[in-house]
Amino acid sequence: MNDAPLWSFLITAGGSGSRLGGTPKQFRMLGGAPVWRWSFDTADRLRRMGRVRDIVMTVPSEDLAVLAGEAKKLGLTLVEGGRSRSESVIKGLGACRGPHVLVHDGARPFISERLCLKLMDAAEAEGSGAVPLLPSTDSLKIAENGEITGTADRSRCFRTQTPQAFPLQELLEVMENSPDGGTDEASLWMAAGRKIVPVEGEEMNFKITSRFDWDAANALVRCACRTERRTGHGYDIHQLAEGRPLIIAGVRVEGVSYGLLGHSDADVVAHTVMDALLGAAGEPDIGTLFPASDEKWRGADSMELLREVLALLASKGWRPEWVDVTLNAQRPRLGGMVPAFIENMNAALGGGEKRIFNMKVKSAEHCGSAGRGECMICHGVATISRVLAECAPRHEFD
Repeated sequence: MNDAPLWSFLITAGGSGSRLGGTPKQFRMLGGAPVWRWSFDTADRLRRMGRVRDIVMTVPSEDLAVLAGEAKKLGLTLVEGGRSRSESVIKGLGACRGPHVLVHDGARPFISERLCLKLMDAAEAEGSGAVPLLPSTDSLKIAENGEITGTADRSRCFRTQTPQAFPLQELLEVMENSPDGGTDEASLWMAAGRKIVPVEGEEMNFKITSRFDWDAANALVRCACRTERRTGHGYDIHQLAEGRPLIIAGVRVEGVSYGLLGHSDADVVAHTVMDALLGAAGEPDIGTLFPASDEKWRGADSMELLREVLALLASKGWRPEWVDVTLNAQRPRLGGMVPAFIENMNAALGGGEKRIFNMKVKSAEHCGSAGRGECMICHGVATISRVLAECAPRHEFD
């Protein structure tokens, strides 16, 4: 596992939105939030998974002061946009801290973690750029001076989306040495003779440009409550042993000489949460994903394992809605630490300001192995959800 994420996430939101008219599209309210916030929330979930290091957004100069307070609270770096998209991207790249970057158009609000992860993995595997493409379903005509002069081979024509994934310094070099801005970063990358790999895009990831696009986006949000929800149960038990650190919900409990015994750090709460999430998604348990027979996982940080579980779920469209656990422990007394446990686990799950994790600690009342102080036992339930494709307008999937 990497000590620091390799990727920066750059959102371009510096345009005027002149084709749609009125308030720039990236700042219009969509489902109770500005359009740019939808892309930020996806990037933030990737950051909480440990895949994204920092999030940068280019904005018009007149909006810097307006957004400064919210950006600071969100951990979002704002950069004044340029006179063109290309100039804005160059300025945004200068503020990014990762060796790789996802460049995303802030007018595409329905970007998914799944597509981002596919692009990141493809770019890393090939050591190149990666771009999401969709086939053209319409017959394509070539027209010049108001006359149709031919028909293009649509089997060779694809629609290009964002985000687009690149090694950051190489992209910056390409863009700074390009005489014109091109239509997107991929076109400049290819013009410079660099390799780029295609990744299948998503129909939901459309760009808001016209009035029709805006109406379609609002229709999608109105029916977004049509989601698939599942609930899973998690359970874990670990013996207490002298000389071990006691780690619960990613928090080390100080002042005790004993801890939980296991192949990893034996965080009984984190293990329960992972199994509840995996159960809800219909995936194997953590013993199968991270077997104790594999030395790779000896002493592993369970919060890092949780990030891998969240990435697995995100790759299939799932996100946690609520997790509730009950820890059964006779010793030590942990009631006073429950707020710290909740805060840490809620952050790890991507809850942010919205709380999606709850935890109770119960005494075993001197009953059984837990009551004799020999072990800790934890139960948990998790509810996860994903938006169904069927809730989008039918024409988006025909």
